[in-house]
Amino acid sequence: MLVPELVPEDIIVMDNLGSHKGLAVQAAIEAAGARLLFLPPYSPDLNPIEMAFSKLKALLRKAAERLRKSFKRALHHLSSLTMTTFCCN
Repeated sequence: MLVPELVPEDIIVMDNLGSHKGLAVQAAIEAAGARLLFLPPYSPDLNPIEMAFSKLKALLRKAAERLRKSFKRALHHLSSLTMTTFCCN
């Protein structure tokens, strides 16, 4: 869990998943002295991993791998290329 690692003045940014909005979660984060912020509903531009996942899914569709073994191999290869390219941009 993240809470034991938090220090005062940390800022936690979460999406709007129902389990993230529970009172116990909010109380634990605030008790650690951290600040809790929520992303606006559907905000992929504020969540860069969503753009990387979108690119990866498009590349996997293009690869059109249908067998589990070749799909896993393609996923591994494309994810390393995609993340490297994405992070460099």
